Amino acid sequence: MSDLIEIQSQIEKLQKQATEIKAREFGKTVQDILVKMQAFGITLKDLQPGKARGPKGKAKTIKPAKGNALDKPTGAAKKVVAPVAAKFVGPNGESWSGRGLTPRWLTALLVDGKSKEDFAIKS
Repeated sequence: MSDLIEIQSQIEKLQKQATEIKAREFGKTVQDILVKMQAFGITLKDLQPGKARGPKGKAKTIKPAKGNALDKPTGAAKKVVAPVAAKFVGPNGESWSGRGLTPRWLTALLVDGKSKEDFAIKS
């Protein structure tokens, strides 16, 4: 069990580092994109799915790659999932259903020597 807690702690630390790097490099990345847009004469319209200009100003059709974030929903029915009742509650009112990754608040308490059963909701 301690290996799982250590791994979850490492994941939390790495996610925090990734967020810090993203925040630090965001402005520079946007500036790089703007410079390239100006150099190539790219407009926001060119970035929209559909028609865009080619290198000689001639319109060409661009198809977004499958799974692209710009794809529109096809109208297929989405599965509706009912929320799952909480099985664990934290000292500050946090809750967890027991599904998915263990939340940070519970991981921290487990590292401190507590057990999940200490936070189980009694039915």
